[in-house]
Amino acid sequence: MINAVVDLSHHNASVDFAALAAAGIAGVIHKATQGTSYVDPTYATRQAQARSAGLRWGAYHFGDGTDAATQATHFLATANAAPGDLLALDVEQNTQGASMSLAQAETFVQAVFQRTGRWPGVYGGSYLKQLLGSSTTSPLGQCWLWISQYASQPVIAPLWPQWTLWQYTDGNVGPNPHTVSGVGNCDRDMYNGDLAALQSWWSAG
Repeated sequence: MINAVVDLSHHNASVDFAALAAAGIAGVIHKATQGTSYVDPTYATRQAQARSAGLRWGAYHFGDGTDAATQATHFLATANAAPGDLLALDVEQNTQGASMSLAQAETFVQAVFQRTGRWPGVYGGSYLKQLLGSSTTSPLGQCWLWISQYASQPVIAPLWPQWTLWQYTDGNVGPNPHTVSGVGNCDRDMYNGDLAALQSWWSAG
């Protein structure tokens, strides 16, 4: 495993991407959108800054209970993804309204695949595992898994044979380290492989 990925949003008030690169971070996944209309106000600026610093880039969408196909269109229009950028769907409980259902998550990832020719990642923790239960047939299984679990090891749903990314801390809870130069306390993610494998996998998008 390699500890070389962070995920960010506008909640991370100050980000120095050159410092992140110098600290050994290889890639950043940033919130782009939520629901059918919200856009993270820092996304576009930080996308350019990260690329200038030589970091790999990814975009994620926070899913909610609104129309899933519309959410996918909104996400792709905002993400401005280049070849080799990651795309991901965040499936967790929405504290400000209706949460995304399993059927909506399946519609979203299939819409992204139909539009881009590649399956996005799926991020989630206990809520995602609750939605899936013991299922081994969901279209989400075509997606790479980004598991969130602040413990010594992640436990994943039966749908996937293994995890690809593991968010092991939110910057406060979970194993150390919680911080990284250029951001401070933040969400940090392990990749299930070495640096060469990470670079190859990320390049493939």
